[in-house]
Amino acid sequence: MPAVPLTEREAEDAVPPEPLAGGVYLRPCNPVPGEALAFDLVDVLFRGRPERRRVRLQHAVLARWAEKNAPGAACEIAALSARLRAPRGPVCGLSLDRPRLMGVLNVTPDSFSDGGDFAAEDAAIAHGRAMAEAGADIVDVGGESTRPGAQAPSEAEELQRVVPVVRALAGDGLLVSVDTRRAAVMEAALAAGARIVNDISALGHDAEARAVVARHGAWAVLAHMLGTPETMQRGPRYDDASLDVFDALAASVAAAEATGIPRSRIIVDPGIGFGKKARHNLEILRDCALFHGLGCPLLVGVSRKSFIGRLSAGEAPKARLPGSLAAGLHALGEGAHILRVHDVAETRQALAMWRGIRDPVAEAPR
Repeated sequence: MPAVPLTEREAEDAVPPEPLAGGVYLRPCNPVPGEALAFDLVDVLFRGRPERRRVRLQHAVLARWAEKNAPGAACEIAALSARLRAPRGPVCGLSLDRPRLMGVLNVTPDSFSDGGDFAAEDAAIAHGRAMAEAGADIVDVGGESTRPGAQAPSEAEELQRVVPVVRALAGDGLLVSVDTRRAAVMEAALAAGARIVNDISALGHDAEARAVVARHGAWAVLAHMLGTPETMQRGPRYDDASLDVFDALAASVAAAEATGIPRSRIIVDPGIGFGKKARHNLEILRDCALFHGLGCPLLVGVSRKSFIGRLSAGEAPKARLPGSLAAGLHALGEGAHILRVHDVAETRQALAMWRGIRDPVAEAPR
């Protein structure tokens, strides 16, 4: 990758490999997050062998470069460029003019990071309220552990865990999402006041899921995962992790649109830790800005994930806060709109410092 962007004259000679092998992608460089992503430089990525090819350009010359050097992909490049620049509207009235926090509320006995801590209904409701007080913009309620190798609860058990908590928190006026793969749980949670469905299977696990979301006019978080929680870590393989995940999410967005869920109500999540080895997670995080080309708000969840311990000293999930903050702030630097976190107060403090350094006006000391 060039250390500096090519001039327009140099760019004219930066011809991609022929024939184009499976698509073209755009990754904005050093984006400034917000409702509309701001950036000057862009990497043009092409699949190829033995490894993908990148050309770094001024965004202002991208269209002219494409017409000259990649005419077969010029329309695709123009569409990706337009999606990168398009403003992201509010999520359920929540403006994306600044990064937002989604607090994780596992109403389960066996989640990888806090299994059992909030399995009791009263404890779960109290924790959801505490996260909102600490700065969570969205509270994400889940009744199924999706840790590697986890066995799914029965549908009745998941409903019993989730619905009373959703109803109580939504009744408080909080913005609630439901973390589930099951259409029946989505239906019940949306009826109880949830406004977002967060599905690690990108609405692909249950044949009725897309219809439920469309009928309720809800927002959907489409996450990437290989296989199921039971199988996802059994030797996951990619030709190119970042580009493969992009293509899979693009297909999920298209499937959602085809069943009545507009792109304007879709959030995408590259699914850190879901069917990915540590090196895959790192590749995806390095290229996180790539996913803005899907034209949707970007959610990233790195909180307490196992790859943090693998990179460090094997810390237990609750001891991975420093690594979670480092990875989360990196994602924000790539323009992520929403961070899904367990440690809301600590992340809010780190976020305030991050914003204060980058934009003194945004977080000026009182």
